[in-house]
Amino acid sequence: MSPTPAALHIDIVSDVVCPWCFIGKRHLDAALAQVRAREPDLDVRVRWQPFELNPDLPADGIDRGEYLARKFGDRNAAATRYDRVRVAGERAGIAFAFERIERQPNTHDAHRLIAFAHSQHDDASPLVERLFEAYFCEGRSLVGAEALADLAAASGLGLTRDAVLAHLASGGSSQEVQEAERRAHAIGVSGVPFFIFERRLAVSGAQPADVLVQAIDEARSVAAAEPARASSAS
Repeated sequence: MSPTPAALHIDIVSDVVCPWCFIGKRHLDAALAQVRAREPDLDVRVRWQPFELNPDLPADGIDRGEYLARKFGDRNAAATRYDRVRVAGERAGIAFAFERIERQPNTHDAHRLIAFAHSQHDDASPLVERLFEAYFCEGRSLVGAEALADLAAASGLGLTRDAVLAHLASGGSSQEVQEAERRAHAIGVSGVPFFIFERRLAVSGAQPADVLVQAIDEARSVAAAEPARASSAS
């Protein structure tokens, strides 16, 4: 067999107000648990990439009821749509509480926060998980630097409120987020979650863990074979 790469690289294009992205993350967690059971020492490098589903919302967001009315017609229609999401969430261990959400946020600053976390840590997944849980399960606000700083401080990554507030106030990571979103659109990403394994193989949607494991194995196999082909051709 060809040797596998020393590290597994995963890029996840997502938005923190996308329930399917939360489900997709939990499915990826389960997939990585399976992979690590086979290879306990595997170095997994996850990078969260931004995708704003509602980039035109005002900076302080809008009332959730107004948002649902615009998107679905009314809250009742939205509840029907979300029934399938709730069931999928339960299977992934997520207790969605959509009724607790009071405001639909503009997520640009949340993505700036995630980019800041990546500048401090290899994997910002604990922060992303905290943002998902806060919004979807607790009805916490993602609007404003103070709210984001509180969640960052509670993420377990050692991010301090003062550091987060200073970064957000400075406009830091805004250009980085915009450029990353342009790259995502340029490669054809039109919906999230969108997983890219080893910068080679893409999987769209909140696919089950076994599908993700298969994609990981395929991507790693291709990545391992490429140096061998290059060497034989030289």
